[in-house]
Amino acid sequence: MRSSRWFVGGAVVASVGLATALAVPPAVGASRASRSSTPVISYKSFTRTFSVMKKLAGIAKAGHGKIAAILPTTTSSTRYVEFDAPYLKKAMSEAGVKKSTQIVQNALGTTARQLSDAETDITDGASVLLVDPLTAGTGAAIEAYANDHGVPVVDYDRLTLGGSRKYYVSFTNVRVGKLLGEGLVSCIGAWHVKSPKVLVMHGAVTDNNATLFAEGYNYILDPYFSKGTYKLVERTAGTWTPPVQASEFEAAFTAHPTINAVLIPNDETGAPIITYLKSKGIKPRTFPTTGQDATLTGLHNVLSGYQCGTVYKPIYLEAEGAVTLALYLRAGKTPPHSLVNGKVEDVNEHIEVTSVLFTPEWVTTKNMKTTIVKDNFVPTKTLCEGSYAAECKAAGITP
Repeated sequence: MRSSRWFVGGAVVASVGLATALAVPPAVGASRASRSSTPVISYKSFTRTFSVMKKLAGIAKAGHGKIAAILPTTTSSTRYVEFDAPYLKKAMSEAGVKKSTQIVQNALGTTARQLSDAETDITDGASVLLVDPLTAGTGAAIEAYANDHGVPVVDYDRLTLGGSRKYYVSFTNVRVGKLLGEGLVSCIGAWHVKSPKVLVMHGAVTDNNATLFAEGYNYILDPYFSKGTYKLVERTAGTWTPPVQASEFEAAFTAHPTINAVLIPNDETGAPIITYLKSKGIKPRTFPTTGQDATLTGLHNVLSGYQCGTVYKPIYLEAEGAVTLALYLRAGKTPPHSLVNGKVEDVNEHIEVTSVLFTPEWVTTKNMKTTIVKDNFVPTKTLCEGSYAAECKAAGITP
């Protein structure tokens, strides 16, 4: 088993094997007034209004060069197109960064393109990179090139194992996995699944987040398997490509047709699996599945009773946190302790990476109104259109 350590609020928290989730601690030094003109921003400062970004106008003006954000793909999750890209642009614009110095790209699932984009951006004047690496190898190559050219890098959402980034911004990813596991357990009980026979699926093995998600949900589910309360039927190889994960599921389900619950770590990879279950005559609220990212498809599957819930990560927080780090680095300043609220270990390099970490939330029909709808993460009219109007009404959601 892999050992990992998370450093939060100055304290060392060790975990061996299956790590428990960590709560985000109080900000360090958040109450201490700045003695300079540099604003002191806390990780708690960010909201869906982006209003705090205006306080960074001075530091944005003091910086030079472009800020380039390179996202990984459009297929594994719609979040990168629907949320990350526009939120990153909005955060920069609200801080006063000129559009001519903003670069937000998507590598479209191609590692060579992601590296080429980074090299081109630096040639074109980028002085800070925000990178969500497709693979650790790609991320490390980008960071080595950037380091050679004096350009700092912030790992965005995924940590580059073996990399040389300055900072990392994400959600507490073991917590994400724990929420997935707890959600499945709760749903198995609520939907009265008898003799649960569980398939456990995995994200891409090249993604460190997928490893952390697995730590979380295995921590929750393994005791049920050990005690014989649930039967572990199989663990899949892992992927973030929806058709490939659907094929993995169909192969497992064909070999083990008694499977009646599945841990799926992503809404988009779960969508074709749910379509397949429907084709087999599976009724709502009888076959628990899980997901992540609160995509429109995932939320519809939750409303219709084919998905227990989805892990909601308010991406506007992550985007604001990443842009704030970039603005400090671009101005040659050190981000305040009140912003960087934790550390995450790069297990390849055995170093702790200073990080900004946010807390995810499990969303079901019971709290969809107070989370997704309240944040306007998905417009209510879109969420509740057509055949989902009745489901929305049952969940207390009205357009």
